[in-house]
Amino acid sequence: MTAPVAVPLWLFSLIIAFAVTSFASNFLFPSVRWFLRRRMERALARLNQRLDRPIDLFKLAERQDRIARLVYDAKVLEAVSEHAAETGMPGPVAFEEARRYAREIVPGFSTTLYFGVAIRLARWFSRALYRVRFGRIDIALRGIDPKATVIFVMNHRSNMDYVLVTWLVAGRASISYAVGEWAHFWPMSGLIRAMGAYFIRRSSRNALYRRVLARYVQMATAEGITQAIFPEGGLSLDGRVGPAKLGLLSYIMTGEPARDVVFVPVGLAYDRVLEDRILTDAAAAGNRRFRGKPLSIIGFTLATLGRIVLRRFNGFGTAAAAFGAPVSLSAFRAAQPQATAEDLGQHLMQAIGRVVPVVPVALVAAGLRETPATREALLAGMVRLAAELAAAGAVLKLPPQGMTATLDEGLATLIGRGLVAADLRVLPQGQRICDYYAAAVLQRLTV
Repeated sequence: MTAPVAVPLWLFSLIIAFAVTSFASNFLFPSVRWFLRRRMERALARLNQRLDRPIDLFKLAERQDRIARLVYDAKVLEAVSEHAAETGMPGPVAFEEARRYAREIVPGFSTTLYFGVAIRLARWFSRALYRVRFGRIDIALRGIDPKATVIFVMNHRSNMDYVLVTWLVAGRASISYAVGEWAHFWPMSGLIRAMGAYFIRRSSRNALYRRVLARYVQMATAEGITQAIFPEGGLSLDGRVGPAKLGLLSYIMTGEPARDVVFVPVGLAYDRVLEDRILTDAAAAGNRRFRGKPLSIIGFTLATLGRIVLRRFNGFGTAAAAFGAPVSLSAFRAAQPQATAEDLGQHLMQAIGRVVPVVPVALVAAGLRETPATREALLAGMVRLAAELAAAGAVLKLPPQGMTATLDEGLATLIGRGLVAADLRVLPQGQRICDYYAAAVLQRLTV
């Protein structure tokens, strides 16, 4: 029993490797995971103490566990059976199709990535590009039941919206966004999913996909996850707040969660929407085919970043956000027992429209529609417009120095971009862009 055994060096090395692997997997790794998890739980507990909307355990669960929970949900299994019967597809094949949809929809969530990286980047990026002016979110959230599910509903002006709102609510909650197909490519998809966003195919008509998506939205809402959605379903092509697409709202209304759902209207506006030329070109073409040239976009991005690094960048003007009065779903239903998702959508879009801020470029663009002959005439027209907007209860995010400073800011942007001449003529290449920015002001006067 104690006699030595001679083995080849390669076999001895293999035995040692197996022994080390076994020790690590059975003793070392579990201990390390336990230690790291304990540290994460303590850090999360401290984080939740300063958040108005604490991070829910459903959001922190392993992504594979949430996928399984969604796929094996009774309503999803019912949808799989119906889909198989309607299409003649074998049941296991239909189930795998549903599982594929679930993997596509269900997000992950990393507190380190969200609070340690994403928010810092969002803050830096927002401040680097814009002069940010926004209302107080604590007032908007005041009085909301802590157990209610909060859903921010916003107008969609730019893809910058995701960045700006992530920063604005950073100290209050972590947001789960509904993100369209534009970001569903590697490596962007992995990063966005790790930040808690879930992907949706806005144009899909597949019944099984829609039911899997509906069930995920209902489960997330029932678990109290703070969400952010753009009811318009896409970027505004003409600068106005458009009607609501009813998909996500109908899913939320039919989910019947045990807790109340509270919608917080958010209005967003920019002196310069980064995609404004692409959007106005799509509007002129009468479709939503965005014809941005990748090389031009990359060149513009790199040039802007270079100017920021070299401190030669003066910014794109003002970016503004304002918050409206919360809309409780239970109170809305009590006031309108027969209300539909369409009724809710109209109510929310009106609430959003009332809080879309008026920023300098939009006010100047609206004033230029009257073709003023002189700077003094333009200033007088802007003063009159501002008074009408204030009387209508509009949110004005203008320089505190007064209307002359507002005129200077707005004109500097429009003239600098070659949209308006120094003699206040709107140039032919700038007409659609100026109309785009003026539309927000003109719409607010009719709300």
